[in-house]
Amino acid sequence: MGRILAFDYGEKRTGLAVTDELQIIASGLTTVATKKIFSFLTDYLKNETVELFIVGEPKQLNSKESESEQFIKPFIQKLKTTFPKIPIKRVDERFTSKIAFESMIQSGMKKKNRQNKALIDEISATLILQTYLQNK
Repeated sequence: MGRILAFDYGEKRTGLAVTDELQIIASGLTTVATKKIFSFLTDYLKNETVELFIVGEPKQLNSKESESEQFIKPFIQKLKTTFPKIPIKRVDERFTSKIAFESMIQSGMKKKNRQNKALIDEISATLILQTYLQNK
């Protein structure tokens, strides 16, 4: 079995999370500058087998597309053409950033560390991946 790799895509940064090879545990991987995401993925996939990409799907409270979807769709299209053998699934990512921030508070993280947006993106990607694993 290969890993599952999840994305919390953003215009500036993209949070990444990955499963273990048995696809049981979701763990934060890193946060990458979005403009460098494809070079990161190319290097990562040289060493790891990934059998599925999960991309967060931001929605408004009324379940309509979020404005940020206009940036995510081209990313998904490029993902499909760059890595055509790896299927892509979407997972609703509503509230993941808020939940990520709250989990940082509950874990006792200092305020200065909670302001680290890259960490919030990585935790958000982990939450997206956990949601997928719970519902698959």
